[in-house]
Amino acid sequence: MVDFNNIITDNPSSIAATDFASALSERYLAYALSTITSRSLPDVRDGLKPVHRRLLFAMRQLKLDPDQSYKKSARVVGDVIGKYHPHGDSAIYDAMVRLAQEFAMRYPLVDGQGNFGNIDGDNAAAMRYTEARLTTVSRLLLSGIDENAVDFRQTYDGESEEPILLPAGFPNLLANGAQGIAVGMATSIPPHNVLELVDAAKHLIKHPGASIEKLMDFVKGPDFPTGGVLVEPQNSILSAYQTGKGSFRLRSHYFVEKEKNGLWRIIVTEIPYQIQKSRLIEKLADALQQKKLPMLSDIRDESAEDVRILLEPKSRKLSPEAVMESLFQVTDLEIRIPLNLNVLDSDNKPNVLSLRQALQQWLEHRKNVLLRRAQFRLDAIAKRLEVVAGYLVVFLNLDEVIEIIREQEHPRDALMSRFALSEFQANTVLDMRLRSLRRLEEEGLKIEQNKLSAEQEELQTLKASEELQWQKINIELSELKAAFIKQDMRRTRLGTAPEIDFDPMEMLVEKEPVTVICSEKGWIRAMKGHLDLAAEYKFKEGDGPQFILHAETTDKLILFNDMGRFFTISCDSLPKGRGFGEPLNLIIDISANQKLIAMFKADTDQLLLASNKGYGLRVLTANVIAQTKNGKQILNLGPDERAQTCLPVKADMVASVGKNRKLLIFPVSEIPEIAKGRGVILQRFKEGDLADITLFDSQEGLNWQTNGDRMRHLTNYSDWVGKRGGAGKLTPNGFPRPARFT
Repeated sequence: MVDFNNIITDNPSSIAATDFASALSERYLAYALSTITSRSLPDVRDGLKPVHRRLLFAMRQLKLDPDQSYKKSARVVGDVIGKYHPHGDSAIYDAMVRLAQEFAMRYPLVDGQGNFGNIDGDNAAAMRYTEARLTTVSRLLLSGIDENAVDFRQTYDGESEEPILLPAGFPNLLANGAQGIAVGMATSIPPHNVLELVDAAKHLIKHPGASIEKLMDFVKGPDFPTGGVLVEPQNSILSAYQTGKGSFRLRSHYFVEKEKNGLWRIIVTEIPYQIQKSRLIEKLADALQQKKLPMLSDIRDESAEDVRILLEPKSRKLSPEAVMESLFQVTDLEIRIPLNLNVLDSDNKPNVLSLRQALQQWLEHRKNVLLRRAQFRLDAIAKRLEVVAGYLVVFLNLDEVIEIIREQEHPRDALMSRFALSEFQANTVLDMRLRSLRRLEEEGLKIEQNKLSAEQEELQTLKASEELQWQKINIELSELKAAFIKQDMRRTRLGTAPEIDFDPMEMLVEKEPVTVICSEKGWIRAMKGHLDLAAEYKFKEGDGPQFILHAETTDKLILFNDMGRFFTISCDSLPKGRGFGEPLNLIIDISANQKLIAMFKADTDQLLLASNKGYGLRVLTANVIAQTKNGKQILNLGPDERAQTCLPVKADMVASVGKNRKLLIFPVSEIPEIAKGRGVILQRFKEGDLADITLFDSQEGLNWQTNGDRMRHLTNYSDWVGKRGGAGKLTPNGFPRPARFT
């Protein structure tokens, strides 16, 4: 065990007092920078992370070109670990496996032979069983790496060198995409179609200031290796490409297989990107078993090499579109693919780029590679021209050269002095083999010299002209497009999600008439048929009727309580009419101390809500339908305030009466329509609260029921018409006490 006291005592000068927070932040910052720049974020120029770059470079060093034979994956992984990437073999092999998977990479960078996994999510075989080599795309990424196209640095052990970047003759970042999580940031880039990217890049060369809208004429959206249907609206895709952040809605592709007698089945042929088919089938089967997919009767996986998932509907009355829309909502047959174009930019700094910026920085990299390769070739030409000039001297003076070499003690100096040769030329002549002399022909040497001089002049012109440089890059892009145009059609279809305005679950329910009965104590039931609403029904002792109405099993019931909250119940889910039914609090989350104000069918467009303090609002009926048992809070209430009224809006006038017997009439249009809130003041009261409120047609007049259950009719009501929020006037003669309309 280490004695730290002795360490401190023996060598106190080796200990430096440091603030813990400063030391921690400094070390964590170093870790964060290392993770961001050396592990998790791809470079915008070649679209690769260090591990992938080292894998491809190591495979090239092993001469695993596309036209060469395969080598064991273990050999590749061993070289990567030993020379370039000192990390675990499983991590490196997993990275290599992904580069070879056609369902993961839009354009695979590794050509794998053997079991490299499948779309079901099965793992690849061990590295000792599989073999690999580079693909044509990888050759494009590496093309020119021996021509000083990119900078190199020393490897971790200092024994060799590795490229900082690849020349990237292929738009790999956007074509293959990338995913990664760094410290405090992440990247998520979906794959795209290379033909579309090339067209966009060519347009960007001609029009450097092109807008994202114009680039989207070429780049329609992501193009996933597993296909699918992209149903994201164009304005949303545009926003994602402009900001570098967004998401894309991707759903499975399917078709309807018709059978005899009007029967049909749904066949899913493409599933969303990065969704494991076996896991998807498992989740669908579990949901079906738990009766969460009542529109289906069976699910079968009939896939071989291609995806084929069979979905059997429960009823042929269902619409295939409605069934799939419901499945898209609750299963992974539809997902959202995020876009976070966070990469290392050309300055090696993490940055979120737009589509145009990503393409521009790749093009600038290609221009830099072009110039560096041109300079490399110029240097080689200059060196060769010097050699050819020396060879011409030898040819013209062969006998004298041989004599100098045979007789002079220092032949190099003698050659340099006699024929005005440079040291390099003299050494080249001295290093020639005798058998090379027979190949020295004056005509051939002069032809080579002329060709090299012409190429030298052409390259010098290219280096001096930016216009020629972009023309050369444009030609390279055209050649790239020609190499892919025959085999690289877009796989992901572009579509729109249909607007289904009905619930497919309702189509499974037989439409039958029912009479819904709800008691004062909250017991509810549905009896078959439209029974007499005035008949006497059985209730528990001390209980009685509160709401009785006619409905259909396909209807939705809307309930409104005194706390301003709405609840929704499907009539087909109500307990049957035998007995007294079930308590409402078993169906919805409503407590015993809350009072039910209204219950009605969702068959009107608008509702009028009012509280006992005289506040109210209009709301769309579609907005109050709740999807959960908890309901939906619509009318907000103040202290000691309760919801009092919920009326379907079927008339154009409102009549409000307070407990102070003041009546106010005003148009419904004066009440604003809002989604939720407290609303506006309907009638003001110096004392008391709202007693009752009703709606009536301006042409027919106002009705109310007297204490003797007689109906009174008021046609001329102009004396009580005022502005919303007024106090009103005393009620007409014969108005009931306490004040009410019914």
